[in-house]
Amino acid sequence: MALKFSVAVGNARLDAIETAVGTGAVLKIRTGAAPANVATADSGTVIATLTLPSDWLLAAASRAKAKSGTWEDLSADAAGTVGHFRVYASDGTTAHMQGTVTATGGGGDMTVNNAVLAAGQAFTVDGFSITDGNA
Repeated sequence: MALKFSVAVGNARLDAIETAVGTGAVLKIRTGAAPANVATADSGTVIATLTLPSDWLLAAASRAKAKSGTWEDLSADAAGTVGHFRVYASDGTTAHMQGTVTATGGGGDMTVNNAVLAAGQAFTVDGFSITDGNA
């Protein structure tokens, strides 16, 4: 039988993610497919780097947690097509989370306003949320 947890436990697990990553988290948008897991070395080219707001995720509610504030890079690092993202601690090197990125409506773990960037172009994350399993 699979374990089942209360909504309170699910919300606490989600809130622990932001606590573990910390304030000043760094989001890097990269080209290509994500590595096999978060412990694997970075892959692809960094095309956008965003320092996320201090409180970068809303408090969990109903087993979900969404981005808080505006996530934007006013000048993309390089040209390329978005493929995946990684969220790092404030040091920008300790990876804690990764997933797919698509244009809004494309079904990625994170959605953005434009999936093909030119160097220096403004870039915005439109949508990002995490849900908890074991309901």
